[in-house]
Amino acid sequence: MNVHDAWTILIACACNLACGLLGCFLLLRRMSLIGDAISHAVLPGLAVAFLLSGQRHGWPIFAAAVAMSLITTMLIQWVHRGAKVPEDASIGIVFSALFALGVILITRIAAQVDLDPQCVLYGVLEVASLDTVPIGSWEVPRVMLTLAAALGITLLFILLLWKELKITSFDPALATALGIPAGLMQYLLMAMVGTVTVASFEAVGSILVIAMLIVPAAAAHLLTDRLPMMLILAGAVGVSTAVLGYAGAVWLNTSTAGMMAVVVGMQLALAVAFSPQQGIAAKWWRRRRLAQRIAEEDVLGWFYRQEEKTGAVERSMEEIAKEAALARADLGSILKRLKKAGHLEAMAPDRMSLSNQGRQAALSVIRAHRLWESFLGEHLHLPADHLHAPAERMEHYVGPKLQQAIAHQLANQQLDPQGKPIPGLPPPSAEPGP
Repeated sequence: MNVHDAWTILIACACNLACGLLGCFLLLRRMSLIGDAISHAVLPGLAVAFLLSGQRHGWPIFAAAVAMSLITTMLIQWVHRGAKVPEDASIGIVFSALFALGVILITRIAAQVDLDPQCVLYGVLEVASLDTVPIGSWEVPRVMLTLAAALGITLLFILLLWKELKITSFDPALATALGIPAGLMQYLLMAMVGTVTVASFEAVGSILVIAMLIVPAAAAHLLTDRLPMMLILAGAVGVSTAVLGYAGAVWLNTSTAGMMAVVVGMQLALAVAFSPQQGIAAKWWRRRRLAQRIAEEDVLGWFYRQEEKTGAVERSMEEIAKEAALARADLGSILKRLKKAGHLEAMAPDRMSLSNQGRQAALSVIRAHRLWESFLGEHLHLPADHLHAPAERMEHYVGPKLQQAIAHQLANQQLDPQGKPIPGLPPPSAEPGP
């Protein structure tokens, strides 16, 4: 890696970090599209600043960006509240109109000012490190100074207003009740978004800015529910995007900013797939484990009912498969797990029975089933032939506390609607019915 490569990656890291950190607060406020709108809508401000100052850099540009950020936010609120337009539609209306106006203005003044409209959209990250300024004995890319300043201001903004940003992001009404100006914090955040957007435009273009304002925060939010860790993860996604995106762009000889946008999208896809709580893999695994638990409890309940009905404790594989209506292949894995858990005992090579531990687990399932049948019959007045099916579904979700609450509602009733004893209660004085 040469110096040019290192500076290019550092420039991208500074941009990605600043955008990713602000994007976390936009995401929590459900305002990610407003960040997108601001990144488009600052273009008219840039064009006007070019015309008035004749400069592509400096305070006039940042002042125009901040002003357009605030104007965009106020226009969106005005269209939403004044014209009674849905908020998502008002965002689309405002940023589309302002972005179109900005493109027209930039195109018209391109002959007068050294400005390429394509650079605003796609950036010139590949050559940004060539425009340098001397800092002591170092030749530092000019855009690196701008982005470093933007990143520093962003970090300072978050540190100084951490408490206010946090509470207004999660509960604006509570913040207002505590005397924290939620509206002012929103406008300050929008001003910061505009500043970082303009600082990033020349180097990376609007495509990467939009991606980094939304995607790292979304990926981090899938991985954690804590704001400090979310900021750290968003920053990590931004840095890895810069490194991997640049490597991919060099390998494929393509747009650096475009490849970084692709890489951050791939990282979001990985977060969607493997998030510990919300990921596709985690949900699939939880559903699989739930299905296995339900099948195991069904088999335990079947053993208990057979013991209760015939008094015999041992059952063969053929009997279980036939009478429990389970496929032999599925039954084999279920019985293997139950034996491993100590719920079944092998009495002979092909005959099994409930262990004491398994009998207690089965008793809990039967108790939940019969309590729920009794509750449905007594409180919802369902017919007796309509009780078994819903109770069979619910028996797997009625834990000990809920069982106790249902038993209390039933005044410790000892028999279910079919006259069978409810386990865990004193045995009835009379012999239960069939």
